[in-house]
Amino acid sequence: MIHLQDIRKVFNAGKPNEFVAIKGVNLTIDSHGATALKGPSGSGKTTLLSMLGCMARPTSGRITLKDREITSLPERFLTEIRRETFGFMFQQFNLIKGITALENVMIPAYPKGEKHVSLKKRAMDLLGLLNLADKALSKVEWLSGGEAQRVAIARALINNPPIIIADEPTAHLDTRLSMELIQIMRRFKKDGKTLLIASHDPIVYQSDVIDRIVDMRDGKVVSSGDVP
Repeated sequence: MIHLQDIRKVFNAGKPNEFVAIKGVNLTIDSHGATALKGPSGSGKTTLLSMLGCMARPTSGRITLKDREITSLPERFLTEIRRETFGFMFQQFNLIKGITALENVMIPAYPKGEKHVSLKKRAMDLLGLLNLADKALSKVEWLSGGEAQRVAIARALINNPPIIIADEPTAHLDTRLSMELIQIMRRFKKDGKTLLIASHDPIVYQSDVIDRIVDMRDGKVVSSGDVP
């Protein structure tokens, strides 16, 4: 589904503080499975994940999504691809304070111009699926960490994306909440979604949800293989 060919990412190119974050990565991500990008902080996994999700462009190399080369597409086309293809779960949740959980879930779908009634129903259905229906009208700053995480998950699902991208999803969760998240990931996979997860947490990459582990060090893929 996604193919990366000779991908490099350079920050501050040509300056004294130039930094090569990704160094010639070749990788293919298949559909309907769960891939974990594993490695220590600074290994490049978050940078690579951002390029896989069309949130950042590589400095050089080619990215192909469903047989379509997307590296050189104008930003307006990439925006549409992101909206239709990917659901994002960020390490810091990135919820908007001052508005409700329901409104946070609905935000990614607003540009599609869907009728408010049907959009609200879908958002409420997602919150109900995650046992948060009673928190729909609560402002997000009133929620616990686990509740905020589930709001972020509902937001990632609002456009029914085929690919879920999660960057260090358990970084701010205790063991119990991390295991709850794994259960949710298992449900995603059962529904046929493709999961791309960057994590250095053994709870994630050693779970039975993961089909493939891509081990990264110093901006390179040092190993990649299916989980036995």
